[in-house]
Amino acid sequence: MNKRYPAFLILLFAILATGLVVAQNGKKKEHPKKEFYSGAPVKALIITGGCCHNYLYQTYALGSGVQAVANVDFEIVKAGGNGTDAQIPLYNDPNWAKPYDVVIHNECFADTVDPEYIRKITSAHRAGVPALVIHCAMHTYRSAEIDDWREFLGVTSRKHDHQAEYPVKVLKADHPVMKGFPSDWVTPMDELYIIEKLGEKTIPLASSVSEKDGAEHPVIWVNDFGGTRVMGTTYGHSDATFDDPVFIRLLARGILWAAGKDDAPAASE
Repeated sequence: MNKRYPAFLILLFAILATGLVVAQNGKKKEHPKKEFYSGAPVKALIITGGCCHNYLYQTYALGSGVQAVANVDFEIVKAGGNGTDAQIPLYNDPNWAKPYDVVIHNECFADTVDPEYIRKITSAHRAGVPALVIHCAMHTYRSAEIDDWREFLGVTSRKHDHQAEYPVKVLKADHPVMKGFPSDWVTPMDELYIIEKLGEKTIPLASSVSEKDGAEHPVIWVNDFGGTRVMGTTYGHSDATFDDPVFIRLLARGILWAAGKDDAPAASE
């Protein structure tokens, strides 16, 4: 079943599911001052669902965390159940992505392989809708023979190392996505994805080293997908990662960069 929620409803679900208590103002102010971006709201769609992760909490943490620092309005589609093979009805609409400034893919469907279905997604992004891709999005459609999704992501990954606390080395401190990112950040318990291949227009922004074999793998990057901005990170497995303000601020910067708002002044600037 395809489920479409405004952000406030996801917030309510998260409160009921986790016991969190959140104070809200009765009336939303227009263009509230934000640390990162206070212009007209960025319209973002979160697509989430599939196996292996606490997507309800991750969606709450992402949405509430980003909205604390940037003026972003979220809509959420949670679909596909909890398995590894699903086709989300949203994508049957050829205009599914047009209302949004950026689409956030945080889904996990490794065994969905239908080329026609996958191209319904990638064609919308190739047409110009930017994206942020998180963690298991990199393993989504990994069993498919076509490379369209991997070209969109900018990386190819089919497996990961064990969970650990991984130091992150900044490679491009001057990139807008990495603005303010600490040089000594260590992840909460998370998985290191093994990157087999980088796209021709992929630029790694940060990396981590495998504890198994010492190989270095990109963990944050940007990709030019036929002129469309795509920002990705392979971290985001655990609730603890989504609780980390460094990670949430990274996602906020990624959303703004993808949507072309990376040069907009913050309220304090």
